[in-house]
Amino acid sequence: MNQNLKHLDLLDSLSERHNQLRSLAETLWNETSTIPISNSEWYIMSRIYKKQPTIAYVSKNVDISRQATHKFIKNLRAKGLVNVMNAEHNKKEKCIELTPLGVECYEKNESLKVTIEKQIAEKIGEEQVELLKKVLKMDWGI
Repeated sequence: MNQNLKHLDLLDSLSERHNQLRSLAETLWNETSTIPISNSEWYIMSRIYKKQPTIAYVSKNVDISRQATHKFIKNLRAKGLVNVMNAEHNKKEKCIELTPLGVECYEKNESLKVTIEKQIAEKIGEEQVELLKKVLKMDWGI
């Protein structure tokens, strides 16, 4: 058993593992790409992948402040990963979509996450990984 996790409760154990996995994913990405992308930027990209939501919708559906979301979108745009355009239904609103480079980066990152999942399965077993995924996807009533 990992000594750092030994005395943690469920919430803290989940949080610690989440942080470890996000850090590993970010490190793997940065080792293989010249475009640095933060975890918050990945989170926003995951919300717009294969969609064209409004910036307001994205801001409401990520656990990041509205101001920070706008800052991250500005950063993503500067990196050439997203396009921002006027919404068709409302000229005041802006829509956001991944550029072809953004899609390429997103899909490459998804394959890196599959690699991480395989590494975990090699350590704890495929059945344990599948059980963990199933439990995490269950309705916990919270």
